[in-house]
Amino acid sequence: MKKAVLLASGGLDSTTVAYGLFADGIDVFPLFFDYGQHCVETEWGRVNEVLPRDMRSPERCDISDIFKGSTSRLIKEANLWEDNVADDDLYVPYRTLLFFAAAAARAQTLGIFDVYTGFINSNHAKEIDCTAEFMNQMDGLIDNIGPVRFTSPFRFSSKTTVVEEALRRGVPIGRTFSCQAASDFPCGACPNCVERLHALKDAAVVISKAQVD
Repeated sequence: MKKAVLLASGGLDSTTVAYGLFADGIDVFPLFFDYGQHCVETEWGRVNEVLPRDMRSPERCDISDIFKGSTSRLIKEANLWEDNVADDDLYVPYRTLLFFAAAAARAQTLGIFDVYTGFINSNHAKEIDCTAEFMNQMDGLIDNIGPVRFTSPFRFSSKTTVVEEALRRGVPIGRTFSCQAASDFPCGACPNCVERLHALKDAAVVISKAQVD
């Protein structure tokens, strides 16, 4: 049986990838990073809840010391009643690079050479290390370092495409969590929440038209 490590966060994108891999009969090792995000316990709870029932339990890796003292609002939670939060405030420097390096190291340690991620082509929060262009450049770098290869099935996809796939796969969309600004419940106003809400609306329109046709 083919084996793969999956960067799992409890969010919609990585959970949808998990369901696809599981349906393909791949033995998935979910890897969850605690990088000091303020919503870490919520994410950890959700990732243990939303992955396919018969999939391996996620492994939690603590790399939180790297971002100790960060002023990013992904690390230091804002008071949404009082603080103004801009897109720039939600950036964590080199986070994706760190994820890739740590995941590759963990995967090769386990004797696994395929790592999957749920990254989509998004730059809504100045996440320059989450764009398709960045991922393409990473491919060239990784090819010259070691045997581990990364696959991001939604690298060129919109959030609406992810929602449509999640609906098709039976993903528990309502239980996934990917809010950037609040740790206990989705704020509905951060870039992730807005993109998600728009995608859910767009996907519903697409499905309704398909049913009519």
